[in-house]
Amino acid sequence: MSSNKESSRTPSPRLVITALAFCGIVVSLMQTLIIPLIPELPKFLHASATDASWAVTATLVAGAVVTPISGRLGDMFGKRRILILSLLAMVAGSVVCGLSDSLTLIVIGRALQGLAMGAIPLGISIMRDELPPRQVGPAIATMSATMGVGGAIGIPLSAFIAQNANWHMLFWVAAALGLVCAILVGLVLPESPVSTPGRFDGVGAAGLAVGLVALLVPVTKGSEWGWGSALTIGLFATSVVVLLLWGVYQLRTRNALVDLRVSARPRVLLTNLSSIMIGFAMYGMSLIFIQLLMAPAATGYGLGQSMVQAGLALAPGGLVMMALSPVSARLSARRGPKVTLITGALVIAAGYVVALVLNGAVWEIILASMVISAGLGLAFAAMPALIMGAVPITETAAANGLNSLMRAIGTSSSAAVISVVLASMTMQLGPVALPTMAAFRITFIIAIGAAAASALLAAFIPVGRAAGEHSAQTPSTTPAARQAAPVA
Repeated sequence: MSSNKESSRTPSPRLVITALAFCGIVVSLMQTLIIPLIPELPKFLHASATDASWAVTATLVAGAVVTPISGRLGDMFGKRRILILSLLAMVAGSVVCGLSDSLTLIVIGRALQGLAMGAIPLGISIMRDELPPRQVGPAIATMSATMGVGGAIGIPLSAFIAQNANWHMLFWVAAALGLVCAILVGLVLPESPVSTPGRFDGVGAAGLAVGLVALLVPVTKGSEWGWGSALTIGLFATSVVVLLLWGVYQLRTRNALVDLRVSARPRVLLTNLSSIMIGFAMYGMSLIFIQLLMAPAATGYGLGQSMVQAGLALAPGGLVMMALSPVSARLSARRGPKVTLITGALVIAAGYVVALVLNGAVWEIILASMVISAGLGLAFAAMPALIMGAVPITETAAANGLNSLMRAIGTSSSAAVISVVLASMTMQLGPVALPTMAAFRITFIIAIGAAAASALLAAFIPVGRAAGEHSAQTPSTTPAARQAAPVA
Protein backbone atom coordinates (compact mmCIF):
# COMPACT_ATOMS: atom_id res chain seq x y z
CA MET A 1 0.00 0.00 0.00
CA SER A 2 1.26 3.49 -0.84
CA SER A 3 0.33 6.60 1.07
CA ASN A 4 -1.09 9.67 -0.67
CA LYS A 5 1.98 11.63 0.37
CA GLU A 6 4.33 9.03 -1.09
CA SER A 7 2.39 8.60 -4.32
CA SER A 8 2.41 12.37 -4.92
CA ARG A 9 6.19 12.53 -4.99
CA THR A 10 7.42 13.19 -8.51
CA PRO A 11 11.22 13.22 -8.47
CA SER A 12 13.25 14.63 -11.31
CA PRO A 13 13.42 12.16 -14.22
CA ARG A 14 17.18 12.68 -14.35
CA LEU A 15 17.44 11.76 -10.66
CA VAL A 16 15.35 8.61 -11.21
CA ILE A 17 17.51 7.52 -14.12
CA THR A 18 20.77 8.27 -12.27
CA ALA A 19 19.71 6.38 -9.14
CA LEU A 20 18.51 3.32 -11.02
CA ALA A 21 21.52 3.27 -13.38
CA PHE A 22 23.88 3.40 -10.41
CA CYS A 23 22.02 0.47 -8.85
CA GLY A 24 22.30 -1.44 -12.14
CA ILE A 25 26.07 -0.93 -12.29
CA VAL A 26 26.55 -2.02 -8.67
CA VAL A 27 24.40 -5.13 -9.08
CA SER A 28 26.20 -6.08 -12.31
CA LEU A 29 29.52 -5.85 -10.47
CA MET A 30 28.53 -8.91 -8.45
CA GLN A 31 28.91 -11.19 -11.48
CA THR A 32 32.60 -10.35 -11.98
CA LEU A 33 33.46 -9.44 -8.38
CA ILE A 34 35.53 -12.54 -7.56
CA ILE A 35 36.90 -13.42 -11.00
CA PRO A 36 40.38 -12.10 -10.02
CA LEU A 37 40.26 -14.39 -6.96
CA ILE A 38 39.46 -17.62 -8.85
CA PRO A 39 43.07 -18.92 -8.99
CA GLU A 40 43.52 -18.25 -5.25
CA LEU A 41 40.07 -19.27 -3.99
CA PRO A 42 41.01 -22.90 -3.23
CA LYS A 43 43.82 -21.66 -0.96
CA PHE A 44 41.67 -18.98 0.68
CA LEU A 45 38.77 -21.37 1.32
CA HIS A 46 40.80 -24.51 2.06
CA ALA A 47 38.89 -26.36 -0.66
CA SER A 48 39.47 -28.03 -4.01
CA ALA A 49 39.24 -25.97 -7.19
CA THR A 50 35.99 -27.77 -8.11
CA ASP A 51 34.37 -26.98 -4.77
CA ALA A 52 35.65 -23.39 -4.73
CA SER A 53 34.07 -22.75 -8.14
CA TRP A 54 30.66 -22.92 -6.44
CA ALA A 55 31.36 -19.36 -5.27
CA VAL A 56 30.89 -18.31 -8.91
CA THR A 57 28.16 -20.80 -9.82
CA ALA A 58 25.99 -19.86 -6.82
CA THR A 59 25.69 -16.24 -7.95
CA LEU A 60 24.81 -17.11 -11.55
CA VAL A 61 22.17 -19.67 -10.56
CA ALA A 62 20.64 -17.51 -7.81
CA GLY A 63 20.45 -14.53 -10.17
CA ALA A 64 18.75 -16.59 -12.88
CA VAL A 65 16.21 -18.04 -10.46
CA VAL A 66 15.29 -14.79 -8.73
CA THR A 67 14.74 -12.48 -11.73
CA PRO A 68 11.27 -13.72 -12.79
CA ILE A 69 10.24 -14.19 -9.15
CA SER A 70 11.30 -10.72 -8.03
CA GLY A 71 9.60 -9.28 -11.11
CA ARG A 72 6.30 -10.87 -10.17
CA LEU A 73 6.68 -9.78 -6.54
CA GLY A 74 7.36 -6.25 -7.78
CA ASP A 75 4.21 -6.24 -9.89
CA MET A 76 2.19 -7.42 -6.87
CA PHE A 77 3.71 -5.71 -3.84
CA GLY A 78 5.54 -2.71 -5.25
CA LYS A 79 8.63 -2.53 -7.43
CA ARG A 80 10.43 -0.04 -5.17
CA ARG A 81 9.87 -2.24 -2.11
CA ILE A 82 11.18 -5.39 -3.82
CA LEU A 83 14.10 -3.44 -5.30
CA ILE A 84 15.17 -2.32 -1.83
CA LEU A 85 14.85 -5.87 -0.49
CA SER A 86 16.98 -7.13 -3.41
CA LEU A 87 19.70 -4.61 -2.61
CA LEU A 88 19.59 -5.47 1.10
CA ALA A 89 20.02 -9.15 0.20
CA MET A 90 23.18 -8.16 -1.66
CA VAL A 91 24.40 -6.22 1.39
CA ALA A 92 23.70 -9.20 3.65
CA GLY A 93 25.51 -11.57 1.31
CA SER A 94 28.49 -9.24 1.09
CA VAL A 95 28.73 -9.02 4.89
CA VAL A 96 28.55 -12.82 5.20
CA CYS A 97 31.40 -13.17 2.68
CA GLY A 98 33.39 -10.37 4.28
CA LEU A 99 33.33 -12.11 7.66
CA SER A 100 34.01 -15.65 6.48
CA ASP A 101 36.76 -17.99 5.31
CA SER A 102 34.37 -20.95 5.11
CA LEU A 103 33.39 -22.35 1.69
CA THR A 104 29.82 -22.98 2.84
CA LEU A 105 29.31 -19.43 4.11
CA ILE A 106 30.99 -17.91 1.04
CA VAL A 107 28.64 -19.86 -1.25
CA ILE A 108 25.63 -18.75 0.83
CA GLY A 109 26.84 -15.14 0.73
CA ARG A 110 27.46 -15.26 -3.00
CA ALA A 111 23.96 -16.69 -3.55
CA LEU A 112 22.51 -13.79 -1.55
CA GLN A 113 24.50 -11.39 -3.74
CA GLY A 114 22.99 -13.10 -6.78
CA LEU A 115 19.48 -12.37 -5.48
CA ALA A 116 20.13 -8.71 -6.30
CA MET A 117 20.15 -9.44 -10.05
CA GLY A 118 16.40 -8.89 -10.08
CA ALA A 119 17.14 -5.20 -9.52
CA ILE A 120 17.87 -4.54 -13.21
CA PRO A 121 14.50 -5.68 -14.68
CA LEU A 122 12.77 -4.03 -11.70
CA GLY A 123 14.60 -0.79 -12.48
CA ILE A 124 13.53 -0.94 -16.12
CA SER A 125 9.92 -1.44 -15.05
CA ILE A 126 10.10 1.44 -12.56
CA MET A 127 11.30 3.68 -15.39
CA ARG A 128 8.25 2.73 -17.43
CA ASP A 129 5.98 3.61 -14.51
CA GLU A 130 7.66 6.82 -13.35
CA LEU A 131 8.98 8.62 -16.42
CA PRO A 132 7.14 10.62 -19.10
CA PRO A 133 6.67 8.49 -22.25
CA ARG A 134 9.21 10.48 -24.30
CA GLN A 135 11.95 9.70 -21.77
CA VAL A 136 11.22 6.00 -21.30
CA GLY A 137 13.20 4.82 -24.35
CA PRO A 138 16.47 6.63 -23.55
CA ALA A 139 16.17 5.70 -19.87
CA ILE A 140 15.71 2.00 -20.62
CA ALA A 141 18.69 2.13 -22.99
CA THR A 142 20.81 3.62 -20.19
CA MET A 143 19.62 1.06 -17.64
CA SER A 144 20.24 -1.81 -20.03
CA ALA A 145 23.78 -0.58 -20.68
CA THR A 146 24.60 -0.85 -16.98
CA MET A 147 24.70 -4.64 -17.35
CA GLY A 148 27.74 -4.31 -19.57
CA VAL A 149 29.30 -1.37 -17.73
CA GLY A 150 29.23 -3.16 -14.38
CA GLY A 151 30.75 -6.30 -15.83
CA ALA A 152 33.42 -4.36 -17.75
CA ILE A 153 34.66 -2.29 -14.83
CA GLY A 154 34.24 -5.09 -12.30
CA ILE A 155 37.29 -7.09 -13.33
CA PRO A 156 39.93 -4.32 -13.18
CA LEU A 157 38.39 -2.83 -10.03
CA SER A 158 38.27 -6.20 -8.28
CA ALA A 159 41.79 -7.07 -9.44
CA PHE A 160 43.15 -3.76 -8.12
CA ILE A 161 41.51 -4.22 -4.72
CA ALA A 162 42.58 -7.87 -4.50
CA GLN A 163 46.20 -7.01 -5.32
CA ASN A 164 46.43 -4.12 -2.86
CA ALA A 165 44.32 -5.26 0.11
CA ASN A 166 42.97 -8.32 1.88
CA TRP A 167 40.59 -10.27 -0.38
CA HIS A 168 37.71 -9.73 2.07
CA MET A 169 37.88 -6.03 1.21
CA LEU A 170 36.09 -6.82 -2.08
CA PHE A 171 33.00 -7.82 -0.15
CA TRP A 172 33.11 -4.86 2.24
CA VAL A 173 33.24 -2.50 -0.75
CA ALA A 174 30.29 -4.39 -2.26
CA ALA A 175 28.35 -4.10 1.02
CA ALA A 176 28.98 -0.35 1.19
CA LEU A 177 27.90 0.19 -2.43
CA GLY A 178 24.77 -1.89 -1.92
CA LEU A 179 23.83 0.07 1.19
CA VAL A 180 24.28 3.35 -0.67
CA CYS A 181 22.01 2.04 -3.44
CA ALA A 182 19.28 0.95 -1.01
CA ILE A 183 19.34 4.34 0.76
CA LEU A 184 19.31 6.16 -2.59
CA VAL A 185 16.28 4.21 -3.81
CA GLY A 186 14.48 4.80 -0.52
CA LEU A 187 15.09 8.54 -0.67
CA VAL A 188 14.61 9.20 -4.38
CA LEU A 189 11.92 6.88 -5.69
CA PRO A 190 8.22 6.83 -4.82
CA GLU A 191 6.32 3.56 -4.90
CA SER A 192 4.58 3.04 -8.23
CA PRO A 193 0.77 2.91 -8.17
CA VAL A 194 0.87 0.35 -11.01
CA SER A 195 0.38 -3.04 -9.39
CA THR A 196 -1.33 -6.39 -9.85
CA PRO A 197 -3.19 -7.40 -6.70
CA GLY A 198 -3.49 -11.12 -6.08
CA ARG A 199 -2.04 -14.12 -4.32
CA PHE A 200 1.62 -14.93 -4.84
CA ASP A 201 2.11 -18.25 -6.63
CA GLY A 202 4.40 -19.94 -4.13
CA VAL A 203 4.06 -23.36 -5.74
CA GLY A 204 4.94 -21.88 -9.13
CA ALA A 205 7.95 -20.07 -7.66
CA ALA A 206 9.21 -23.24 -5.99
CA GLY A 207 8.70 -25.28 -9.16
CA LEU A 208 10.52 -22.73 -11.30
CA ALA A 209 13.39 -22.57 -8.81
CA VAL A 210 13.80 -26.36 -8.73
CA GLY A 211 13.58 -26.63 -12.52
CA LEU A 212 16.10 -23.86 -13.14
CA VAL A 213 18.57 -25.11 -10.56
CA ALA A 214 18.35 -28.61 -12.06
CA LEU A 215 19.01 -27.07 -15.50
CA LEU A 216 21.68 -24.47 -14.76
CA VAL A 217 23.84 -26.41 -12.29
CA PRO A 218 24.75 -29.18 -14.77
CA VAL A 219 25.13 -26.57 -17.55
CA THR A 220 27.77 -24.76 -15.49
CA LYS A 221 29.34 -27.83 -13.85
CA GLY A 222 28.95 -30.46 -16.57
CA SER A 223 32.48 -30.07 -17.89
CA GLU A 224 33.82 -30.90 -14.42
CA TRP A 225 31.41 -33.72 -13.64
CA GLY A 226 31.44 -35.20 -17.15
CA TRP A 227 28.62 -34.63 -19.62
CA GLY A 228 27.78 -38.31 -19.63
CA SER A 229 27.87 -38.75 -15.84
CA ALA A 230 24.79 -40.00 -14.01
CA LEU A 231 24.60 -36.78 -11.98
CA THR A 232 24.64 -34.51 -15.04
CA ILE A 233 22.11 -36.55 -17.01
CA GLY A 234 19.92 -37.02 -13.94
CA LEU A 235 19.74 -33.29 -13.26
CA PHE A 236 18.97 -32.48 -16.90
CA ALA A 237 16.18 -35.08 -16.89
CA THR A 238 14.85 -33.65 -13.62
CA SER A 239 14.78 -30.14 -15.10
CA VAL A 240 12.82 -31.30 -18.14
CA VAL A 241 10.20 -33.10 -16.05
CA VAL A 242 9.87 -30.34 -13.44
CA LEU A 243 9.64 -27.50 -15.99
CA LEU A 244 7.03 -29.38 -18.04
CA LEU A 245 4.91 -29.96 -14.95
CA TRP A 246 5.49 -26.34 -13.93
CA GLY A 247 4.24 -25.16 -17.34
CA VAL A 248 1.06 -27.23 -17.06
CA TYR A 249 0.47 -25.86 -13.56
CA GLN A 250 1.03 -22.26 -14.70
CA LEU A 251 -1.57 -22.64 -17.45
CA ARG A 252 -4.16 -23.99 -15.03
CA THR A 253 -3.70 -21.74 -11.99
CA ARG A 254 -5.02 -18.27 -11.29
CA ASN A 255 -2.45 -15.60 -10.38
CA ALA A 256 0.28 -17.64 -12.08
CA LEU A 257 3.88 -16.60 -11.49
CA VAL A 258 4.45 -16.30 -15.25
CA ASP A 259 1.61 -15.76 -17.72
CA LEU A 260 2.69 -18.32 -20.29
CA ARG A 261 -0.04 -17.26 -22.70
CA VAL A 262 1.43 -13.76 -22.83
CA SER A 263 4.95 -15.23 -22.99
CA ALA A 264 3.90 -17.35 -25.98
CA ARG A 265 2.95 -14.31 -28.05
CA PRO A 266 5.30 -14.28 -31.06
CA ARG A 267 6.73 -10.88 -30.17
CA VAL A 268 7.59 -11.96 -26.61
CA LEU A 269 8.66 -15.50 -27.47
CA LEU A 270 10.97 -14.53 -30.33
CA THR A 271 12.49 -11.68 -28.32
CA ASN A 272 13.23 -14.08 -25.47
CA LEU A 273 14.77 -16.67 -27.80
CA SER A 274 16.89 -13.95 -29.39
CA SER A 275 17.91 -12.87 -25.88
CA ILE A 276 19.34 -16.33 -25.17
CA MET A 277 21.66 -15.97 -28.16
CA ILE A 278 22.65 -12.42 -27.15
CA GLY A 279 23.48 -13.65 -23.64
CA PHE A 280 25.58 -16.44 -25.16
CA ALA A 281 27.56 -14.01 -27.32
CA MET A 282 27.99 -11.50 -24.47
CA TYR A 283 29.55 -13.92 -21.98
CA GLY A 284 31.80 -15.34 -24.66
CA MET A 285 33.63 -12.01 -24.91
CA SER A 286 34.54 -11.97 -21.20
CA LEU A 287 35.51 -15.62 -21.14
CA ILE A 288 37.57 -15.73 -24.36
CA PHE A 289 39.28 -12.33 -24.44
CA ILE A 290 40.48 -12.43 -20.85
CA GLN A 291 42.26 -15.75 -21.50
CA LEU A 292 43.84 -14.48 -24.72
CA LEU A 293 45.12 -11.37 -22.99
CA MET A 294 46.54 -13.25 -20.00
CA ALA A 295 48.03 -16.23 -21.85
CA PRO A 296 51.87 -16.30 -21.73
CA ALA A 297 53.69 -15.02 -24.81
CA ALA A 298 55.46 -18.39 -24.99
CA THR A 299 52.24 -19.93 -26.34
CA GLY A 300 52.79 -18.06 -29.60
CA TYR A 301 49.50 -16.21 -29.33
CA GLY A 302 49.29 -15.03 -25.72
CA LEU A 303 49.65 -11.35 -24.89
CA GLY A 304 51.11 -11.81 -21.39
CA GLN A 305 48.93 -9.28 -19.59
CA SER A 306 48.28 -9.26 -15.84
CA MET A 307 44.73 -9.53 -14.54
CA VAL A 308 44.55 -5.78 -13.93
CA GLN A 309 45.93 -5.02 -17.40
CA ALA A 310 43.55 -7.48 -19.05
CA GLY A 311 40.60 -6.02 -17.17
CA LEU A 312 41.57 -2.50 -18.17
CA ALA A 313 41.81 -3.59 -21.79
CA LEU A 314 38.17 -4.74 -21.69
CA ALA A 315 36.89 -1.76 -19.69
CA PRO A 316 36.47 0.58 -22.73
CA GLY A 317 33.80 -1.80 -24.01
CA GLY A 318 31.58 -0.95 -21.05
CA LEU A 319 32.04 2.76 -21.71
CA VAL A 320 31.07 2.20 -25.35
CA MET A 321 27.85 0.52 -24.22
CA MET A 322 26.95 3.47 -22.04
CA ALA A 323 27.91 6.03 -24.70
CA LEU A 324 25.74 4.27 -27.30
CA SER A 325 22.61 4.09 -25.13
CA PRO A 326 21.16 7.38 -26.48
CA VAL A 327 21.97 6.27 -30.04
CA SER A 328 20.12 3.03 -29.42
CA ALA A 329 17.11 4.92 -28.08
CA ARG A 330 17.01 7.21 -31.13
CA LEU A 331 17.33 4.28 -33.52
CA SER A 332 14.46 2.47 -31.77
CA ALA A 333 12.31 5.62 -31.85
CA ARG A 334 12.86 6.05 -35.60
CA ARG A 335 13.04 2.47 -36.86
CA GLY A 336 11.58 0.44 -34.02
CA PRO A 337 13.28 -1.78 -31.44
CA LYS A 338 13.17 -4.76 -33.77
CA VAL A 339 15.56 -3.03 -36.20
CA THR A 340 17.75 -2.02 -33.25
CA LEU A 341 17.94 -5.62 -32.02
CA ILE A 342 18.83 -6.95 -35.48
CA THR A 343 21.44 -4.22 -35.93
CA GLY A 344 22.93 -4.96 -32.51
CA ALA A 345 23.18 -8.69 -33.21
CA LEU A 346 24.88 -8.08 -36.56
CA VAL A 347 27.36 -5.64 -34.97
CA ILE A 348 28.19 -8.29 -32.33
CA ALA A 349 28.84 -10.81 -35.11
CA ALA A 350 31.06 -8.25 -36.87
CA GLY A 351 33.04 -7.74 -33.66
CA TYR A 352 33.78 -11.45 -33.41
CA VAL A 353 34.82 -11.45 -37.07
CA VAL A 354 37.30 -8.71 -36.17
CA ALA A 355 38.60 -10.90 -33.32
CA LEU A 356 38.86 -13.88 -35.65
CA VAL A 357 41.08 -11.90 -38.04
CA LEU A 358 42.88 -9.54 -35.63
CA ASN A 359 44.06 -11.06 -32.35
CA GLY A 360 47.83 -10.62 -32.23
CA ALA A 361 48.06 -7.40 -30.22
CA VAL A 362 46.35 -5.84 -27.23
CA TRP A 363 44.91 -2.99 -29.29
CA GLU A 364 43.29 -5.48 -31.66
CA ILE A 365 41.51 -7.22 -28.77
CA ILE A 366 40.41 -3.82 -27.44
CA LEU A 367 39.02 -2.94 -30.89
CA ALA A 368 37.11 -6.21 -31.18
CA SER A 369 35.69 -5.89 -27.65
CA MET A 370 34.54 -2.33 -28.36
CA VAL A 371 32.73 -3.39 -31.54
CA ILE A 372 31.05 -6.29 -29.70
CA SER A 373 30.12 -3.99 -26.82
CA ALA A 374 28.58 -1.51 -29.26
CA GLY A 375 26.35 -4.30 -30.57
CA LEU A 376 25.48 -5.38 -27.04
CA GLY A 377 24.51 -1.83 -26.15
CA LEU A 378 22.08 -1.72 -29.08
CA ALA A 379 20.64 -5.17 -28.38
CA PHE A 380 20.28 -4.73 -24.61
CA ALA A 381 18.29 -1.53 -25.06
CA ALA A 382 16.00 -3.07 -27.69
CA MET A 383 14.99 -6.24 -25.82
CA PRO A 384 13.08 -4.65 -22.90
CA ALA A 385 11.46 -2.18 -25.31
CA LEU A 386 10.13 -5.08 -27.38
CA ILE A 387 8.91 -6.91 -24.29
CA MET A 388 7.18 -3.89 -22.76
CA GLY A 389 5.47 -3.13 -26.06
CA ALA A 390 3.81 -6.55 -25.98
CA VAL A 391 2.68 -7.04 -22.38
CA PRO A 392 0.15 -5.24 -20.16
CA ILE A 393 1.68 -2.57 -17.91
CA THR A 394 0.64 -4.59 -14.85
CA GLU A 395 2.99 -7.42 -15.92
CA THR A 396 5.99 -5.31 -16.89
CA ALA A 397 8.37 -6.37 -14.11
CA ALA A 398 7.55 -10.08 -14.40
CA ALA A 399 7.99 -10.00 -18.19
CA ASN A 400 11.32 -8.16 -17.92
CA GLY A 401 12.41 -10.64 -15.26
CA LEU A 402 11.66 -13.53 -17.60
CA ASN A 403 13.62 -11.82 -20.36
CA SER A 404 16.58 -11.41 -17.99
CA LEU A 405 16.27 -15.12 -17.19
CA MET A 406 16.60 -15.92 -20.89
CA ARG A 407 19.84 -13.94 -21.06
CA ALA A 408 21.07 -15.76 -17.95
CA ILE A 409 20.41 -19.11 -19.61
CA GLY A 410 22.41 -17.86 -22.58
CA THR A 411 25.37 -16.81 -20.44
CA SER A 412 25.38 -20.10 -18.53
CA SER A 413 25.24 -22.08 -21.76
CA SER A 414 28.04 -19.93 -23.18
CA ALA A 415 30.27 -20.67 -20.19
CA ALA A 416 29.66 -24.40 -20.60
CA VAL A 417 30.16 -24.59 -24.38
CA ILE A 418 33.23 -22.34 -24.53
CA SER A 419 34.85 -24.07 -21.56
CA VAL A 420 34.41 -27.46 -23.24
CA VAL A 421 35.95 -26.21 -26.49
CA LEU A 422 38.92 -24.56 -24.78
CA ALA A 423 39.50 -27.58 -22.53
CA SER A 424 39.34 -30.12 -25.36
CA MET A 425 41.98 -28.47 -27.60
CA THR A 426 45.08 -27.78 -25.52
CA MET A 427 48.84 -27.46 -25.76
CA GLN A 428 51.42 -28.22 -23.08
CA LEU A 429 53.50 -25.34 -21.74
CA GLY A 430 55.69 -26.79 -19.04
CA PRO A 431 53.40 -28.42 -16.47
CA VAL A 432 50.36 -26.39 -17.61
CA ALA A 433 47.84 -27.28 -20.35
CA LEU A 434 46.62 -24.19 -22.21
CA PRO A 435 44.08 -23.80 -25.05
CA THR A 436 45.46 -23.69 -28.58
CA MET A 437 44.83 -20.80 -30.94
CA ALA A 438 42.64 -23.12 -33.01
CA ALA A 439 40.39 -23.54 -29.97
CA PHE A 440 40.00 -19.78 -29.65
CA ARG A 441 39.14 -19.49 -33.34
CA ILE A 442 36.42 -22.11 -32.95
CA THR A 443 34.93 -20.18 -30.03
CA PHE A 444 34.89 -17.01 -32.15
CA ILE A 445 33.03 -18.88 -34.88
CA ILE A 446 30.52 -20.25 -32.36
CA ALA A 447 29.90 -16.73 -31.02
CA ILE A 448 29.43 -15.43 -34.57
CA GLY A 449 26.84 -18.17 -35.10
CA ALA A 450 25.02 -17.22 -31.88
CA ALA A 451 24.85 -13.55 -32.87
CA ALA A 452 23.67 -14.44 -36.37
CA ALA A 453 20.98 -16.72 -34.87
CA SER A 454 19.83 -13.84 -32.69
CA ALA A 455 19.49 -11.56 -35.74
CA LEU A 456 17.58 -14.28 -37.63
CA LEU A 457 15.15 -14.83 -34.75
CA ALA A 458 14.65 -11.08 -34.38
CA ALA A 459 13.86 -10.79 -38.08
CA PHE A 460 10.67 -12.82 -37.50
CA ILE A 461 9.41 -10.66 -34.60
CA PRO A 462 6.02 -9.21 -35.63
CA VAL A 463 6.14 -5.48 -36.22
CA GLY A 464 2.43 -4.81 -35.73
CA ARG A 465 1.12 -3.05 -32.67
CA ALA A 466 0.87 -5.83 -30.10
CA ALA A 467 -1.61 -6.16 -27.31
CA GLY A 468 -0.42 -4.25 -24.33
CA GLU A 469 1.62 -1.80 -26.41
CA HIS A 470 -0.87 0.97 -25.77
CA SER A 471 -0.23 0.64 -22.09
CA ALA A 472 3.27 2.00 -22.52
CA GLN A 473 1.86 5.31 -23.61
CA THR A 474 -1.33 5.60 -21.60
CA PRO A 475 -1.87 8.79 -19.66
CA SER A 476 -1.82 6.81 -16.42
CA THR A 477 1.93 6.39 -16.82
CA THR A 478 2.61 10.11 -16.70
CA PRO A 479 3.50 11.78 -13.39
CA ALA A 480 0.60 14.21 -13.62
CA ALA A 481 -1.93 11.45 -14.12
CA ARG A 482 -0.44 9.44 -11.29
CA GLN A 483 -1.00 12.33 -8.90
CA ALA A 484 -4.66 12.33 -9.84
CA ALA A 485 -5.00 8.56 -9.80
CA PRO A 486 -6.56 6.84 -6.78
CA VAL A 487 -4.16 4.93 -4.60
CA ALA A 488 -4.92 1.30 -3.88
